[in-house]
Amino acid sequence: MSTQVKPYSAEGSKKTQVLAMFNRIAPYYDFVNRLLSLGIDRVWRKRAIRLLEGSRPKVILDVATGTADVALETAWRLSPDAIIGVDIATDMLDIGRQKIRRHQLEQVIRLQEADSENLPFQDNTFDAVTVAFGVRNFEHLERGLQEMWRVLKPGGQVVIIEFSKPRLFPFKQLFQFYFKNILPFIGRITSKDPRAYRYLYESVQAFPDGQDFVEVMHLTGYKQCQCLPLTLGICSVYTGFK
Repeated sequence: MSTQVKPYSAEGSKKTQVLAMFNRIAPYYDFVNRLLSLGIDRVWRKRAIRLLEGSRPKVILDVATGTADVALETAWRLSPDAIIGVDIATDMLDIGRQKIRRHQLEQVIRLQEADSENLPFQDNTFDAVTVAFGVRNFEHLERGLQEMWRVLKPGGQVVIIEFSKPRLFPFKQLFQFYFKNILPFIGRITSKDPRAYRYLYESVQAFPDGQDFVEVMHLTGYKQCQCLPLTLGICSVYTGFK
């Protein structure tokens, strides 16, 4: 199990604090992501979505959809019949809906407020489930993974993108310095939330990345699970099947 790290206080619900944090930083979220990653986060999303090209899923669930970046990229690349994006942060969803309207994809992508640990869908509903930088924020990691497994159709695929910890010397040490010291400082100035990007660092350190997360996926029911490290291990893409 992952260590519980919360954005603001050791007291109280992680879910409530994560909700407050993302609603607070929603207006700055896309800009800060591009700035801090130098745009590499877009490359990571495209790489992950390409892993679904073989199965060409028609009905897709995007969990922790945020401002709908993955949902939009999936619509462009895979041309599915429907994508449903869910998130607990309504302010993030509002920005996502604006982007969807701007790209005239309202007939394909629908966003709704929902809890990743209690998804409002029937068993065996979706051909694929995607999550980008969201599982780290689950209050109960295993419960969220089990819910995603439940709503997947038999044979359906999950694709998860999450930050991980580089292990190659000296890149590991250089990136850790940037991630621990520089990134929170820039994030504090640009997002107006002193804790949000400190929480990012702390939650990545606590997250069971790499083969540890693959094992958690196995334990929650997924088969043929794999981990694909990207950009020297800054990020990893995890895949599995029901």
